[in-house]
Amino acid sequence: MTRVAAIDCGTNSIRLLVADVPAEGGHTDLLRRMEVVRLGQGVDATGRLAPEAIERTRVVLAEYAAAARDLGASDVRMVATSATRDAANRADFEGMVRSTLGRTPDVVTGREEADLSFLGATGSVDAAAATHGLRPPDAPYLVVDIGGGSTEFVLGDAGGVTAARSVDIGCVRLTERHLTDDPPTPEQVALAERDIRAALADVAAEVPVGQAASLVGLAGSVTTVAALALGLPTYDSDAIHGSRIPVGDVRRISADLLAATRARRAASPVMHPGRVDVIGAGALILRVLMAEFGLAEVTVSEHDILDGIALRLARG
Repeated sequence: MTRVAAIDCGTNSIRLLVADVPAEGGHTDLLRRMEVVRLGQGVDATGRLAPEAIERTRVVLAEYAAAARDLGASDVRMVATSATRDAANRADFEGMVRSTLGRTPDVVTGREEADLSFLGATGSVDAAAATHGLRPPDAPYLVVDIGGGSTEFVLGDAGGVTAARSVDIGCVRLTERHLTDDPPTPEQVALAERDIRAALADVAAEVPVGQAASLVGLAGSVTTVAALALGLPTYDSDAIHGSRIPVGDVRRISADLLAATRARRAASPVMHPGRVDVIGAGALILRVLMAEFGLAEVTVSEHDILDGIALRLARG
């Protein structure tokens, strides 16, 4: 058993997992945290990470480093994704991480991000289905990780990844680019849809999505849509992980979120405060990709790139 700490720093949030990982089989969580720091604030327009966004990230990262030490993690790995890849002042961010965490973050490529997401997501889909009394989802899986700045599409099975593509559509990026009114206008939603469909055409050119037997959806946009579709009174990870949401419910929730004011979205008991501003775009990405690729339901996973980082760190 190896105790490791994994940190995933995305465009919208920074997350920590401290886990005990055996040589094979499922891992045991000791601590799982998520804070919205909006590192990618304005990066789509300026090409730079805002100093205040770097500082917000530093404050949370210092807490995570202390927690990993206190729990006795033998090793820690921090992965940074879309916002950091895109930033002209990436060196400022990396310097902050070195001084706070004691090591340089791994600014991974879109393909590496996709591989880690697939590893984390598929490691527990069979067990999660069993908790809901469902049969395991069929392989091959199309794993979709909707992030703040980018979305990863990965096709694979138990043998590993066969094709992957990362595209620059994400809930923060699309919100800042198009969905600026409260609620967004139909014209703004149409422009966001145009960007999503263009990105999906690039995905389809590289990933044979028609081979997928199951869609597995990851990250906060998907899990929040699932919580709303399930009608949960509060956010419940156990109820969400492994659940299956039909495309009709995704359409309904997406339409409702895009028509709602910020105040109405914030009033939902399952809505994380840091997701209120960007959930409409995240739900829209999920709805459009399911329609474009003819997918009837999404299997929802609470395990994602964060779990993949921990598994890869412990097992090599």
